[in-house]
Order: sequence, then C-alpha cells, then structure tokens
Amino acid sequence: MAKAKSTKKAAPKAKRATKPKSGASKTAKIRAKASKAGHQGYDALVKLADHPLIADLLAVGAMAAVAAIAGDKDKIGATARTTSRSVKSAGKAAATAIGQRLLDEFKEVKKASKKAAKKA
Repeated sequence: MAKAKSTKKAAPKAKRATKPKSGASKTAKIRAKASKAGHQGYDALVKLADHPLIADLLAVGAMAAVAAIAGDKDKIGATARTTSRSVKSAGKAAATAIGQRLLDEFKEVKKASKKAAKKA
C-alpha cells in the first residue's frame, strides 16, 4: 500500500539573525566615528572657552564654588571631608554668580544700545 500524501504544508523555517562577518572591524569603525565626533566636540568647547565672556563666566563660577566650599569647611572644621551638601551649595553659588554676571552684562549692553539710539 502506498502512503497517502498529507495536505499540510511544512512550516516556514525562521530566519536566523545574520551576524556580521567580522565584529572587530565593525567595532573599530564605530570607535573611529565616535572618536572623530568627540574631537569635534572638544574643539568646539575650546573655541567657546576662548571667548572672553565665557572665560570670565567660568572664572566667576569657579571662584564662587571655591568660596562656598571654603565657607563650608570653616563651619564644620578643617579636617572634615567635602560632603555632598557642600558640593551642592558650591554648585548653587556658582550658578548664582554666573547668572548675576550675565544679568550685569545684559544691563550694560542695554545701556549702551539706549545711548546709541539717542545719538542717532
């Protein structure tokens, strides 16, 4: 006796995920691209820091942060470690000082523009 043919079709085989042929070369390409992008970002930051206003803002913020940390050291003693609270207060002091410096700079620009408008 001959076997009867079944009408069921075979289930399609699931495709396997293709793996890259050489993982090392793909990784190297990604690293090279990231490195190049990182250098571009660094160059942009250096150019930005060269601006006199930005350099002044950074200096003002740094001085305020150092002063806040030094003030905290006086309160808790010279041998105490820098705590997260003192770091947070230093960040707040730096932000406040930078904000105040920016406001002063904008006020000076407004005054200068008003004087120039009156002359014209």
